[in-house]
Amino acid sequence: MKLSIVVPCYNEEETIYPFLEAVEKVELGPLKHLEFEYIFVNDGSSDGTLAILRDISQKYQNVHYYSFSRNFGKEAALLAGLEHARGDLVTVMDVDLQDPPELLPQMVEKITEEGFDVVGTRRADREGEPVIRSFFSRMFYKLINYVSDTEMVDGARDFRLMTRQVVDSVLRLEEVNRFSKGLFSWVGFRVTYISFDNRERVAGETSWNFWSLLRYSLEGFINFSEALLNIATYSGLISFLMSILGILLVVFRKLLFDDPVTGWASLVCLILFIGGIQLFTIGILGKYIAKIFLETKKRPIYIIQEEG
Repeated sequence: MKLSIVVPCYNEEETIYPFLEAVEKVELGPLKHLEFEYIFVNDGSSDGTLAILRDISQKYQNVHYYSFSRNFGKEAALLAGLEHARGDLVTVMDVDLQDPPELLPQMVEKITEEGFDVVGTRRADREGEPVIRSFFSRMFYKLINYVSDTEMVDGARDFRLMTRQVVDSVLRLEEVNRFSKGLFSWVGFRVTYISFDNRERVAGETSWNFWSLLRYSLEGFINFSEALLNIATYSGLISFLMSILGILLVVFRKLLFDDPVTGWASLVCLILFIGGIQLFTIGILGKYIAKIFLETKKRPIYIIQEEG
């Protein structure tokens, strides 16, 4: 049985060798009965990542790499890795060792002996993570699970072990706008999770910041929920009802007190209020239309410049 390990890399020259050393302990130890295959995907790194991948692919026959022509993003790197993985079992791991390799034997056991199709991992806590980021992460999972039919587990990592059938099912989803956390959940199958304590990066700095995570979370709402469109609809409805109430108020004041609303301040506030709602709803519609536009162009999700 072959195990494929998909490893996206973006400016990770400091972490590749420590990652290989950590996984080799599992490969040569409790999982020595499996054939390992490493699939590194260089997502347009600007440091020495590609040079290191060239070096290790020459040293190890079971190490392969694919290098993009530019930075296409982690979603594209994940897709490329899954498309080129040939294992009976496939796992996705971050190269910074925030995904513990020592969990692999337990994950393999749950699939081969307990009959699960997917074994995911989730952080038991968010120790070491900024407080604001932790708060918004928790809120994201609460909101997305409230408005979407696709369940997403709070704290779940991309680190998961999947059978070949699951991987093939994920690859059948050909959309350009990909949100892997949702896609992995959407395909279904028999899933279980293993919890572990949060870990810091072994070296280097993360390329994710608050704003990039915020943009990524918006992708989840747009790809797996109509909630934003509903907000636009309800905002327009509420604005319409408030305008009706305002008209009635002006008419009654004129009839009863001969005193319609005077001054320009109230008029300006109403114009700004309604205009703001209009721009907000147009922006929401624009996001969905932009996604449709990207899907219809049928551009490749990534371009491989070099492989080895």
